[in-house]
Amino acid sequence: MDKKQIGEKVDQAASTGRMKLGELGSFIRDQRKAARLSLRKLSDQAGISNPYLSQIERGLRKPSAEILQSIAKALQISAETLYIRAGILDERRDSDTISAILQDPYLSEAHKRSLVEIYNNYLQLSAEAPKAATVKDVTG
Repeated sequence: MDKKQIGEKVDQAASTGRMKLGELGSFIRDQRKAARLSLRKLSDQAGISNPYLSQIERGLRKPSAEILQSIAKALQISAETLYIRAGILDERRDSDTISAILQDPYLSEAHKRSLVEIYNNYLQLSAEAPKAATVKDVTG
């Protein structure tokens, strides 16, 4: 998904009311506190102004995908996590695999994106492929 597509998703999420700014802001604040960062320190690391970050945390401003990515990088969490919280990406509740990939602290953002893409490709291929015979089918 390129920046334009993510931006379109942000607009769609906002227009359909899926974006819960207050919940997103609370999540970012909780992550900041867990990382033991002050508002000023996080804003510096994310490259955004202190008042703007404060407004995001209070649910008063809708951050762009690029801002969410900057915040995620500064918090050392997955940008996808913030995209899901913001309603930009759909959460696949049935997929513990994707959740595990996104939460793994040892993977870079690029590795996470690659692994999720590979996993989704396998799912798509398996859905399109005819069902393989099982051992029970063969042995009767």
